[in-house]
Amino acid sequence: MDLPRPLPAPDDDAGWPGCVGAALPPSAIVLPGGVAAAPRWKGAYALAFTLVDPVAFSYRGAGHSLPPGHYVYAGSAYGPGGIGARLGRHFRRDKKRHWHIDHLTASAGGMTAFAIEGGSECAILARLGALPGFGHVLAGFGSSDCAACRSHLLVWRPPA
Repeated sequence: MDLPRPLPAPDDDAGWPGCVGAALPPSAIVLPGGVAAAPRWKGAYALAFTLVDPVAFSYRGAGHSLPPGHYVYAGSAYGPGGIGARLGRHFRRDKKRHWHIDHLTASAGGMTAFAIEGGSECAILARLGALPGFGHVLAGFGSSDCAACRSHLLVWRPPA
């Protein structure tokens, strides 16, 4: 795996998803309004989003709340419809909350996805997690089927 490029500092909160994309291998950028044209190939993705308000949810039988901030969820889409279908679900607000991430995406703003054909969600997390400012939020979140990763959700806090 190539070493990640240095993380550029965004000029403002609106520029922060570009920091995620800059750290990843070449990827297709998918925005909520562009899901129809999203790639149908199989692979992994990084979903960058912002929580403006705290989000409370139940996870592993306990109540949790995530504070406002910038987050990245890494997932994979190797089933029917590929990445386009999976991102279409993430971008929808009116959905049955099935996966851990559904609790966050139903309230998230500023969503931007970076899709990597044939990619690995664990490799995405390794690249981002090695950079200053990124950290795991909630052990096991989104990674109940993954023994390698602490979680598949990262928070980004600008390094001081």
